[in-house]
Amino acid sequence: MCPRRPDIGSEGKIVSCRTKSRAERTTAFCSISRSFCMNWQSWFLPFWDKSLSAGKFTDLNPSSILQTICGLENRIQQQFPDSGLLQVCKEFHNLAVQSEKLARQLGPPIWPVRVVTILAAGLLLFVAIGAVMVLAESFSINTEDISELLQATEAGINELIFLGLALYFLIGLEARIKRHSALQALHRLRSIAHVVDMHQLTKDPAHLLSQFQGSDVPMAGKRPLNRYELMRYLDYCAEMLALDSKIAALFAQNMDDPVILTTVNELESLTQGLSGKIWQKIMILDLAEEQSHVSDD
Repeated sequence: MCPRRPDIGSEGKIVSCRTKSRAERTTAFCSISRSFCMNWQSWFLPFWDKSLSAGKFTDLNPSSILQTICGLENRIQQQFPDSGLLQVCKEFHNLAVQSEKLARQLGPPIWPVRVVTILAAGLLLFVAIGAVMVLAESFSINTEDISELLQATEAGINELIFLGLALYFLIGLEARIKRHSALQALHRLRSIAHVVDMHQLTKDPAHLLSQFQGSDVPMAGKRPLNRYELMRYLDYCAEMLALDSKIAALFAQNMDDPVILTTVNELESLTQGLSGKIWQKIMILDLAEEQSHVSDD
């Protein structure tokens, strides 16, 4: 009898089923790996995907802030062309442009410093590992040389401590360079906030109240401001202080440094406090207007 030939169709079905099951397992493994990676990223790096986190209203737009400062400078020039506040605003505009450029540059890594740091750290680790291997090859336990062993152990521990300090210095070198540059810019922004406060300090609305009319002596060569001009002047000072804090916030937006974040928060608290004094004067002016309307009635 001739041997029975196997059913070709059944073998084809078995092979196709095996291939299909292998493809399904591969697809399932890929989906599980992808979901694990996405979960890991959402746990530890929730804002890694910039396309999802970055939007039009989630980050400060530096160009819009600079345009607002430019508009403020034009309004001060139209209203008070010969005032010192205009010169302060011009200097603040130049400082804002420089600070915005610096904040943008401090965001990405400083690659020369980072490359040098990695090479230096690798060299230190290579030397340390080589020294440990040499000591391990020549190491032998001998009760007669126990004192020398203790001395060598102490010296090795000291060397490891110095190695750790050197690595710590190298790893934080880039952050310290960025922090130093950012703190210098924030110091200038803080100084200009105090300059703005000095300009509004002499603008006292008390002379506009009815019971104090004529009691103030104007400064030599300067005419006293009326109510509308004083309101505009104080409003420009408050707006300049608010923009000052927004320029400072660009450093906190581009840098992940706790020292910079604390300094920016302190500067923002300073500008809010100075703006509060200005708005108290504006409220006094509003009360003066209400009293004038009541007296007229």
